[in-house]
This record gives sequence, structure tokens and C-alpha cells, in this order.
Amino acid sequence: MAGSYVNQVRLVGRVSDVGEARQLPSGDTVHPWRLVVPREDKATRSGRKQPDVIDVVCWSAVTRRAAGRLQIGQDVEVEGALRRRFFRTAAGVGSRYEVEARSLTRLRIESLP
Repeated sequence: MAGSYVNQVRLVGRVSDVGEARQLPSGDTVHPWRLVVPREDKATRSGRKQPDVIDVVCWSAVTRRAAGRLQIGQDVEVEGALRRRFFRTAAGVGSRYEVEARSLTRLRIESLP
């Protein structure tokens, strides 16, 4: 049964923050950025639709280069895997979910599904 497990994410949305690549103490380079995906489900009590804001990280040279060319407001498709990252804070251990991008494609409005 272990062969049937899947951690695969596909998101289509709009870039809300382009971030910038940074080198970690380990020597690895990462480029974090944010994606906004409007929800298709019903609106909140106030009548406004609630979007999902998703943190995306690019580790490979190919995805980091693509992330470096992103612009705020641009439509993109991201494929990758969901990861949970743990870190220390003054209050103790914290965690955050993010999508680790395997591929990143800039889209034109007419190519959205």
C-alpha cells in the first residue's frame, strides 16, 4: 500500500508577493513567494469571498530563476508538494505549511482553466 501515497499539489492563482532569493546558513538557496487563489465555495457572512494565500518555495535552480521573473498580479500555475516546516521562535517551536514548487508556469489570462 505504500506505493499508493501521493503528495502532489497543483495551484492556479495570482502572485501577491514575489519575495527574493536568499542563501541559508547551510549554503542552500531558496526563493519564497506568495500565491493568492480565490475560493470557489460560498462567500463569508459579510458577502465577500475569502481567498487562500499560499506560501510557495523554490529550491531548484530552474524554479528559482522562474520565481525571479515573477511580477505581482501575474497569473501562474504551480505544481509541487505540500511541506510542513518547523522552526524555533521566542515562544517555542512553530510550524508552517508551504508548497515546494517542482514547476512554475506563467500564464496568460486566456489560458486559465
